[in-house]
This record gives sequence, C-alpha cells and structure tokens, in this order.
Amino acid sequence: MIQIKEVLTKKEQKQFIDFPLDLYKDNDCFVPPLYGDEKSMFKPGFVYNETCDIINFLAYDGEKVVGRIQGIIQKDANRKNNEKRVRFNRFDAIDDQEVADKLFKAVEVWAIKKGMDTACGPLGFSDLEREGLLIDGFDQLSTFEEQYNAPYYQKLIENLGYEKEVDWTESKLYLPDEGEETLQKMTDFVMKRYKLHFGEAKNVSDFINRYGDEFFALLDKGYEHLYGTVPFTEGMKKQLITSFKLIVDLKHVAVILDENNKVVCLGICFPSIARAVQKSKGKLTPAALVRLLKAIKKPQIIDLGLIAVEPEYLNRGVSTIFTTEIIRMLKRDNIEYAETNLNLENNFAIQNQWKRFKEVKHKRRRAFVKKLV
Repeated sequence: MIQIKEVLTKKEQKQFIDFPLDLYKDNDCFVPPLYGDEKSMFKPGFVYNETCDIINFLAYDGEKVVGRIQGIIQKDANRKNNEKRVRFNRFDAIDDQEVADKLFKAVEVWAIKKGMDTACGPLGFSDLEREGLLIDGFDQLSTFEEQYNAPYYQKLIENLGYEKEVDWTESKLYLPDEGEETLQKMTDFVMKRYKLHFGEAKNVSDFINRYGDEFFALLDKGYEHLYGTVPFTEGMKKQLITSFKLIVDLKHVAVILDENNKVVCLGICFPSIARAVQKSKGKLTPAALVRLLKAIKKPQIIDLGLIAVEPEYLNRGVSTIFTTEIIRMLKRDNIEYAETNLNLENNFAIQNQWKRFKEVKHKRRRAFVKKLV
C-alpha cells in the first residue's frame, strides 16, 4: 500500500533529494542539479521563503521511496496575475499511477486548504528554476539548467485530469553554412545607426558592478509578460550573481550600450557543465571541480542563458547583433553547438531568431494546468 508523508525530518529531506538521483542513476541523459542547491531549500533562510509557501511530499511502498512531489504557492506570481494557483514541481516517481495519484492529491488538498483554485506545472519558485515536463527528446542530454524525466510521466499526469497550458521547444544551434558576411554587415549597420557599442569588463565581479542593476531591471521589463515569470527580489539577484561567479566566462557574454552607456541588450551564455556534474550526482567533489573548471575553460557546448533587450530596441535589429555574437563564440572557441534551453512555442520573436543557424529542434517541454475548485 502506498503511503504519503510530508517531508519534515533530515532523513526525509535527504530521501527527497536523493530519489531522482537513484531513479536515473543509469540514465546517461539525466543531469542532476547541484546537491548543495537542493539542500538549501530546507534551510530557514532559503531565498524563496519570503515569497512562497512550500510543501514537500514523499511516497513510500513500505520503507522504500517510490515518488516525490513539491507544492509551491508563488505569492508574487499570484498577486501579479490575480490568480490563486499552486505550482507542482520536483515530481518524480516510478511508473505507477497510484503513486502519482496520491502525490498529486496531497498537493491539491493542501492547496485548496490554502485557498487555491488551480494547479499548474512543473514550475519552480521562479523561472530561474527548472521548469516544464519533457515530452519529446528523451534520448537527448539534458542541459544543466533543465530537468530530465522519463516518457511515462506525461501519461501519469494527464490521467489525473491535467491538460496542456504552454509548450516550450529547445534547439541545437550549429554554425550556418553561409550568410555570415551579410549578417556582420547588418550588425555593423545597426550598431552605427543607433550609436551602439559593446560594453567591457575586467572580470566577472567588474561586470556585475557595472551592469548588474541595469541587467536585472531589463530582465524584469522584458520578461514581465512571459509565462511563469516573477519579479526579481534582492535574494534572487544574489543567488543569480553567485551562480554567475561560479560558471560565467566573459568570453560568452555580450553587453550592448547606447551612446549614453545605458544597457540596451545583454546576453549571457553558460559553458555546458552537464557532463561535469553527472558522475558526482551534483556534488562538488574535488574531481567534479576539476571537470567543472575544464568545462568552463574549454567548453564543447554552450547553453544560452539569459537574454534581455530594452523594449524600444526590439524592432531595431539588436537581435541580429546577438546572433552575430553567438556565431563568433562558436567559431572562436571551436564549440560544437549552442543549446537554446527553453523557448515558448508562441514567442515568435525568439523562435525566428534562430533561423539564421542550422537549427535542430530536439526537445519539447510542457506545462500543465488543472482546475481544482
């Protein structure tokens, strides 16, 4: 008989974190999050405690853990969108409908008691977290930024009455066979016409000091109407800056300034660290740190991270400049390809931007929704 328990003890917290690591231990496409980041969710000073109500459940078959799920009431998102939603996230389970039924039921009952009327997900505390259920591309290596799941998850969730709300696609971007000269001319024209130039920084700390505040403001403005996004808090900014310092190389950053040195576009790519963290199950062991440093210095793949454009420049060709910069990164460092990570299928501006590359759409993710009352 399947039993559901709320995660309360240290032992249960460890079981919650370890379950997907054990479930996917023989799966070469699964990439774990950093173990320390997952542990931080259970600390009193967790960055999202101020903006979220959080609950975690485990499913047991006897003494054996067979599933987990997290419920999140993102109060800032609900306030922003005038909604009463609970997000489900970190759902992992064996292929057993009873396990899924009882895990989701636990979150739904908790949410209704909290006054919520709708459930959606997978969505994290913010869009900086892993989101979306993988529904196509199960034979592809997951990026570090996104979660892997088995094909049967979709069936388990849909059998509970959840329906599609949005889809994201993910693409591999390879160097184009031709057209680079034309693209460079367009970039030069846009830069000259709008009196733009590239920003510089001595190191990552200098980059953050110079452009950090404007970058976060630009992200808030540009991402405001996108699905699942929430405004940046000071805690979120600090968390992101910590991540930047760990893996960002300024070779993979493009900052575009206007004639008054105001940031009008900023794009950050991350060296892929997927393989670097696989063997250690997300733990930063000495061997993992060596692999991490190697991946950062000589990446074979780069992951597109955060891209923000001042709205008034969206139709002025600034995206062409960033496209040219990605091509430059791929050529200069002999990188095999770039991963786009998640792009909303109806975000035509970003979908069209990749047409200048040899693009291979290789993954699709979905967020589901269900009315509770």
